[in-house]
Amino acid sequence: MPLALLALAISAYAIGTTEFVIVGLLPTVATDLGISLPLAGMVVSVYALGVTVGAPVLTAITGRLRRKPLLLGLMGMFIAGNLLAGVSPNYETLLVARVLSAFAHGVFFSVGATIAADLVPEHKRASAIALMFSGLTIAIVTGVPMGTWIGQHFGWRATFLAVSALGVGGGLGVALLVPGRLSQPPAAGLGDQVKVLAKPRLLLAFAITALGYGGTFVAFTFLAPILETITGFSSGTVSLVLVLYGAAIAVGNLIGGKVANRRPVRALAWLFALQALVLFVFTFTADAKIPALITLAGMGALAFANVPGLQLYVVQLAQRHSPGAVDVASALNIAAFNLGIAAGAFFGGQVVDSSLGLAATPWVGGLFVLAGLGLTLWSGLLDRREHRTVQAA
Repeated sequence: MPLALLALAISAYAIGTTEFVIVGLLPTVATDLGISLPLAGMVVSVYALGVTVGAPVLTAITGRLRRKPLLLGLMGMFIAGNLLAGVSPNYETLLVARVLSAFAHGVFFSVGATIAADLVPEHKRASAIALMFSGLTIAIVTGVPMGTWIGQHFGWRATFLAVSALGVGGGLGVALLVPGRLSQPPAAGLGDQVKVLAKPRLLLAFAITALGYGGTFVAFTFLAPILETITGFSSGTVSLVLVLYGAAIAVGNLIGGKVANRRPVRALAWLFALQALVLFVFTFTADAKIPALITLAGMGALAFANVPGLQLYVVQLAQRHSPGAVDVASALNIAAFNLGIAAGAFFGGQVVDSSLGLAATPWVGGLFVLAGLGLTLWSGLLDRREHRTVQAA
């Protein structure tokens, strides 16, 4: 594998860290800025919405720019966003900084995947893309706990300054290692994306992604305050718990990919059912340390286990219902993932702010996942009807 992939993976590591590290810092940010936990949770929603909107729109706008200069510009935007977050004097400035970083995030993964595939022979393209995305997974296992620890000991602004330094490292790697001459794939305009959104079956799949994946974020967004105020862990221990959670995510992602290889709909149905069950169980185990840790390991393993199946299913549906826009459908499903994060964080904040309180976020998240399960079963039924129609013809 060429060294240029390492530069892309480092950049992905920095981006993954900045996306999820805020979860461990919510109590610190809320206290420092004098805002409520639900308002602090909006920092997660705003970032995810920035990715949701920015990925398809900015990818279409920048589609004709040369790949390497575009990648360098995106890393510059990412660094600027994190630097601004690192010196934010108030909540409003922090939100602007997060949107700036989110715009860079969405386009980076869209462009970076095509560059990674272009760097290797055709039979190694999937491995190259997986290597680039490994930076994101490793960020959840190591970057988020480390960033949380930095924020708890040196202030949350220091975490974003550290992430901007990671971005500088990734940007330098791109400048030095990524070749200047890269193939220029045909740009997918906004019209192509609108055509995909007009396909009911694909819209149903995007809804499954948003609900099934996003449901966990109703509770995950407020995991740090849950662990501190309900479970009784110290703020210093929370960063260690996040290591456990991140490791479970990494394992679950691998297992989820294997079980979804052949029959993604069936795998997704089982994964969503287990995910909802674990979220309901966490409602009752959150106030006891050992049971909470055991439940969190299951919650982490299932939180990302559905990602490979969801992406594969969208590609399969696009091949049947919109064969000329499979890549566009895949990119829009990435937007659906982030829409789920935004919705989960927002509704989690509403639950915290209501009479239900912080302790209700797990079971409310479980209801979201159950809705995703219902849509999955419906979509599977439609698949079987289509199959019978094709056979009859």
